[in-house]
Amino acid sequence: MLGTILMLVLTVVVFYFFAIRPQKKQEKETAAMRNSITVGDEIITIGGIIGTVIIVKDDKMMIETGNDRTKLTILKSAVRTVLHDDEPATDSGEKPQ
Repeated sequence: MLGTILMLVLTVVVFYFFAIRPQKKQEKETAAMRNSITVGDEIITIGGIIGTVIIVKDDKMMIETGNDRTKLTILKSAVRTVLHDDEPATDSGEKPQ
């Protein structure tokens, strides 16, 4: 009986350290990245649109895309990646190695 309870508790602890904790850490990093977006940053949205931020307000922002300077209003939660000058755009939205 005690062994069964101990195995159940051990399973929950292992599940926490391998599933829940890393996901929470990634969510915090993503939220920090989205909250640090400023005017002039180049971003990639979840839908793959690349644009430059021109206005940031609360949970929305306006970006400018393409040669014709089309303006789009998007939610901050739609941002996948913030590009820096030394990073090329990648299809997966992740930093190149």
